[in-house]
Amino acid sequence: MKFKTNLKTTHSFVDMTPLVDVIFLMLIFFIVTSDILPLKSLNIENPTLNRNSAPLTTQVLVVMDAQNVIYVGSKKAMIELSSVKEQLAREIAQLQEQHPGLVPTVVLSVDRRVDYGDFLRLFSLIQEISSKIRLVYQPEEVQEG
Repeated sequence: MKFKTNLKTTHSFVDMTPLVDVIFLMLIFFIVTSDILPLKSLNIENPTLNRNSAPLTTQVLVVMDAQNVIYVGSKKAMIELSSVKEQLAREIAQLQEQHPGLVPTVVLSVDRRVDYGDFLRLFSLIQEISSKIRLVYQPEEVQEG
């Protein structure tokens, strides 16, 4: 039994399978190596105070957002409250290697919607690691009357 086909053989056929495989591999590589959640994109509402503070050069950033998610350092990795001490100690040791003789300041940025008890738990853990802590706040706008 013979079947007839109307397909003509062509020599200009380009197999796209290897190209698609390479594109997917590159896509996976860039997704894995990229910074998915930069800290600047977090919506943190800091409380306001009538005071201005100067920026510090050697500091470790600790952020707690409104959902009680904690970020330590510049890696933008979410960590649990139980591992804050270890991660913070690693970050401080790394900064002390880069700047010998200087004691890094821990900059604590907590959303104003965070429960006070959760804030105190985080603050007490940071106090055990570092003696220099700076709280982040928004300066009040001076209204001219």
